[in-house]
Formats: sequence, structure tokens, C-alpha cells
Amino acid sequence: MVNSFLAHDLLWGMTPEQLPADAPQWAIDSLAVGQPVVVRRAVSAEGLVAVGVRGVLREQRLAAFMAIDSIACRVSPEALCHVESGRDLPVMHALRQLRPVLDDCGWVWGVSGSVGFELASGCAAMHERSDLDLILRTPQLITRNQARKLVAVFDQAICRVDMQLQTPFGAVALREWASTSARVLLKNTHQACLVSDPWNPQEQAA
Repeated sequence: MVNSFLAHDLLWGMTPEQLPADAPQWAIDSLAVGQPVVVRRAVSAEGLVAVGVRGVLREQRLAAFMAIDSIACRVSPEALCHVESGRDLPVMHALRQLRPVLDDCGWVWGVSGSVGFELASGCAAMHERSDLDLILRTPQLITRNQARKLVAVFDQAICRVDMQLQTPFGAVALREWASTSARVLLKNTHQACLVSDPWNPQEQAA
């Protein structure tokens, strides 16, 4: 059941009582007001899912584990693609600009990071200098040339845009895959490793 949750999914229902005994006050406060947590890539025990708790400040991030039976609601990044915000911020202008391109690209995409968090929860997380973090579900290979074309489009946006390609074997940064590096960093539940082809586990090498 743990495998049914994907990295960057937002989950509601975690309580301060599920935090470690030495959890900082900001994390307790975050859960006390009903904020969601974000699924992260890590091995978890049966009945638990690995999550991250967000605070107000960028450095306020806490790794934790949430009981699956306490989940009240789940929102995926792709459910946020066309959610709007009344805030006049560069990241929202960039999202509006990129929606048609991403809708036409042929892959399922989603919004993560601070933008996804605020669009899903209504809790203020975006600011004037926020990056736009996106994900792309890529069950099949996206070529490095296709990746470069996407990066070129993103670089025309009003703010920095970063995207993670979600392959069947983990996530790789679009900008890395678009680079000339022979190997790129693939992150999954068990490890982060350098690979030449994120869609071919036989090519993985530590």
C-alpha cells in the first residue's frame, strides 16, 4: 500500500503526536493547524509512509513518517496543473505561460514545491523569488534532445523553472538529462545513483 503513494503527493491528517519526540516547535505548529505533509522518497515500515513537514521558512523541513490509516485526503501534483491563485507573483505568471506547452507535450505533468503546496492547501508558501517546481510523468524515454527543447522553453519564463522527470525507476532532473553529462543522478526510494539511462535499470552504476 505504501507504493501507491508517489513522491510529491500532499497528504492531510498527520497529527503532532506522530512526530518524533524531539521535533521542533515549528513542525508541531504546522501540523496543529492542519497543514498537509509531502510524500518523500524513503523506505518506510508497513503501515507508514515517508513524508516531509514544511515550515514557514525555507530551511524548516523535517523528515518524518505518517500512519497510512490517518490519511484524510491526498492531492497529487497533476491535480494542481490548472488550479489558480489570486496572488500576483512571478511563479504564477510562469505557470500560466507554460500550461499550454505542457498540456500539449503528450505527457502527464504536475506542480510541486512551494507553488503546489500553496495551490493545494491555501497556506502561504510562495513569494516573489520562488522557483516553479514541476514534475513530468515519463513512463517511456524522453530523449535528451526533447529535454533540451523543454529547458529552452523554461528559460524564457519570468522565474526559474525546474522539473523532475518521474521514470519507472526514480526521478531525474530535467536540466541534468538535458546536459552533456554521460551519467545523471537518479533518485528512488532506496538510493541515489549515477546512471547513463534513467529508463533502463540495467545501465545503473554506483
